Amino acid sequence: MDRTGGSGGGNDCRQTEESKPMLGEMSALEVNNMGAAPCRRALLHRNGMRYKLLQEGDIQVCVIRYPRTFLSKILTSKFLRRWEPHHLILADNSVTSATPTGYMENSISYSAIEDVQLLSWENAPKYCLQLTVPGGTILLQAANSYLRDQWFHSLQWKKKIYKYKKVLSNPSRWEVVLKEIRTLVDMALTSPLQDDSIHQAPLEIVSKLFLENNLTTQDHENIIVATAPLLENNHPPPELCEFFCKHCRERPRSMVVIEVFTPAVQRILKHNMDFGKCPLLRLFTQEYILALNELNTGMEVVKNFIHSMHGPSGQCPHPRVLPNIVAVCLAAIYSCYEEFINSRDNSPSLKEIRNGCQQQCDRKPNLSLRLLHTSPDLVSQEAILTESCLKPVIVTSNEIHMEVECNNTANQKMIANVGNDSEPNLIDCLMVSPTCNAMSIELSAQADRILGCYVEILKMLSNYDDWRPALASLLQPIPFPKEALAHKKFTKELKYVIQRFAEDLRQEVHSCLLSVRAGKDGWFQLYSPGGVACDDDGELFASMVHILMGSCYKTKKFLLSLAENKLGPCMLLALRGNQTMVEILCLMLEYNIIDNNDTQLQIISTLESTDMGKRMYEQLCDRQRELKELQRKGGPTRLTLPSKSTDADLVRLLSSGSFGNLENLSLAFTNVTSACAEHLIKLPSLKQLNLWSTQFGDAGLRLLSEHLTMLQVLNLCETPVTDAGLLALSSMKSLCSLNMNSTKLSADTYEDLKAKLPNLKEVDVRYTEAW
Repeated sequence: MDRTGGSGGGNDCRQTEESKPMLGEMSALEVNNMGAAPCRRALLHRNGMRYKLLQEGDIQVCVIRYPRTFLSKILTSKFLRRWEPHHLILADNSVTSATPTGYMENSISYSAIEDVQLLSWENAPKYCLQLTVPGGTILLQAANSYLRDQWFHSLQWKKKIYKYKKVLSNPSRWEVVLKEIRTLVDMALTSPLQDDSIHQAPLEIVSKLFLENNLTTQDHENIIVATAPLLENNHPPPELCEFFCKHCRERPRSMVVIEVFTPAVQRILKHNMDFGKCPLLRLFTQEYILALNELNTGMEVVKNFIHSMHGPSGQCPHPRVLPNIVAVCLAAIYSCYEEFINSRDNSPSLKEIRNGCQQQCDRKPNLSLRLLHTSPDLVSQEAILTESCLKPVIVTSNEIHMEVECNNTANQKMIANVGNDSEPNLIDCLMVSPTCNAMSIELSAQADRILGCYVEILKMLSNYDDWRPALASLLQPIPFPKEALAHKKFTKELKYVIQRFAEDLRQEVHSCLLSVRAGKDGWFQLYSPGGVACDDDGELFASMVHILMGSCYKTKKFLLSLAENKLGPCMLLALRGNQTMVEILCLMLEYNIIDNNDTQLQIISTLESTDMGKRMYEQLCDRQRELKELQRKGGPTRLTLPSKSTDADLVRLLSSGSFGNLENLSLAFTNVTSACAEHLIKLPSLKQLNLWSTQFGDAGLRLLSEHLTMLQVLNLCETPVTDAGLLALSSMKSLCSLNMNSTKLSADTYEDLKAKLPNLKEVDVRYTEAW
């Protein structure tokens, strides 16, 4: 077929391009000299097809030069024309070939492409695309119709974006620029190309427009409103975020903040964000929330926004919202103390705080924060140890003033740690160091408003039941700077969040009050009496101890921890009549937690100082005497309870006689529960225990594992125990026979028990997952 002849038949038509009010837009080109005019089809609405934007690909290329003389017409005839395979690359400015030879020896600039259209005439090659350039036509032939259409839309998009970049790079009339931006946004929204860059490209053009031109406030708002449809489904680029932040700071009451920025911020918070890679998105979210706080109703608007992010139901449908909001809050709170934190190079390190500060001449000069000592001899350990009380140390900066006072107790604690080269614990430094004992920090008015806003948001988050477990887990490592922990206003406001954790009955929530790992303090230590955040004489500490003792299965271990680290505060609160602390001291005596006789006598004196303590101590003495009498008198070695017996029946039986020699106890087919465990642990000679087909559960099993370490045979067949309780049996090293038939034992737990129980010889795991 001769594509240059005039014999091509068919109904010739020309597709009209979409309306595009481009500055300097050229008029439609005339039909070329080829015999048949190409027919362009409106692909935008055809079957709703969607395409991915092409950046490169393989395609057949043919170039036809317009004949000007008879000789050139012969040279361009079908006998001399050929197709060349090329790997074309759609760059930002031009179309190039990976092998620049033949037809594609030179790249083709988008500005040189006058038109892009599809070809359709009788007997024409299939799947052909025509690019009209000065002096000729470039034909592109794809492998199928879908690829042809994909090339068509991609080339059109690249050509239009290239023109918009040129037009908007040198604006002259802003009303025309605004019209072009609206057209550009419409083009991106209606494009059949489905690619992230389709919506990002217009946003980047607008960002560059903001960056290179000094716009009035009204122009700024108009352009933001024009780009609003793109922000609903796309994150703003970093450059655009900077202008959004500026707008939030300068015009927080603008309607643009509510109408345009709200859906953009909601999208940011609902998606999986890495704010480490996108810090400006986090900053934009911070500024948006602060702008909401500047409205007339202030925190009420912020509260409504947080509620909208959670949703009306009791369960938030967006799992990424909470971590993203917490990340924004932490960054905002950190910024309140940023100037002081950046000046740490001139302040004592944690080791220096514990061991005494270095000389002033050793410090880095010319920093805004300086540590002024009242005595130059403070560098000497001997001088420190001989002083009865250190003078106050004043630390000043532009916005933060710290007044530090020390006492004799701090000096004594410091003596015990002299010579320790390890980096001291953060909270220990704030509590007992000779330079940081009692701090008061004053923030600027702006920093104070920021702090108040974001601490209030943390309070809001803690009020949602479904968010509280994850929030507790995120805050468990104490992700705040030490300056915030030393700020009384901050710790006082944050106390509400910690109280919500302490009041929650779920173990995954209140267990986060403890440290995240051994050797590191947690909120439990921070708000305990003597901690830097304690301002209520230990009321919150007592409530935390109460809830932890009620749920923690390692009761003995927890008591040991209290005895080692918090015995003083426990005795003080017991002396003031706190019931929880009185019970704690009694349990310490009952379980023989305290080895030192003087300390035991002090605890006894503390208990006897109050009516409640005296009564509980007398009951303890009665139980201890019964236990001693039980061990002294002896009794039967085997005992079987009748079926259907209850916990009360077992208690009455054990209290009616002497069972100090009891070695084998069968409670099979009775109605006993975990509540009887506290009586079973008082049988010192027990070696065999049969709990077949009872209601004895995990809680009782945990208690047995702590106290009956000499148990050799245990039958848990058909009991409701699970992995949570069975794992505790790993501490019972004397077990040689264990029946877990028909329990909720898993294969992993079974393997773990086999590895940790070296004497285990007989095991029954039938009808379990481990079978």
